[in-house]
Amino acid sequence: MKSLPPQLTPFVRSDAVGAILAETLGHPDREISLAELGRQTDASSPVVHRGVGRLVDSEVLRDRHDGRNRLVSANSEHPLFGLMRDLVAATYGPIPVLRDLFEDVGGVERLLIYGSWASRRTGESGAFPNDIDVLVVGDTSRKMLTRIAKDASSRLDVPVNITRLAVEDWVAEEESPFVETLRSRPTVDVMSGEVDV
Repeated sequence: MKSLPPQLTPFVRSDAVGAILAETLGHPDREISLAELGRQTDASSPVVHRGVGRLVDSEVLRDRHDGRNRLVSANSEHPLFGLMRDLVAATYGPIPVLRDLFEDVGGVERLLIYGSWASRRTGESGAFPNDIDVLVVGDTSRKMLTRIAKDASSRLDVPVNITRLAVEDWVAEEESPFVETLRSRPTVDVMSGEVDV
């Protein structure tokens, strides 16, 4: 079966490669194992190996072996590094940026991106997203979520809208219209990178 071209950055080979680039170019001083890349991007091992191999061959990424682990990092000396980093941050960057910002925040049961960005990430065609819609299921303070939304908006250069929903409202047998609509549309889990269509 032929896969559809990615809708966030149509000239990137696949959404998996876009996610790999977001995880590596967004953290140029960090080395990451291929197994961890697979977990963070929700991509299979063969897809990660193939994608990383092409990126290493084109010198976008660097790699080294540490025992049985293959570690990769961004090649910040690549002539197009800054341009690639900025483009990937604008398209595939929301997941790693939000994961970083929520890393030590308590009271978060689920962290999902929904709306137009999630739709493009799951392959639906349409206009490029002009904002990022985020759902926090939990009891994190609104003040904290406002600060995170501001920081994420600044880092991604696009408005980030965060909606908080109580756990009991998320798991209620009788769903609210908002939850019902949300569950019927694509979402992307920020912590796992898993896409739900």
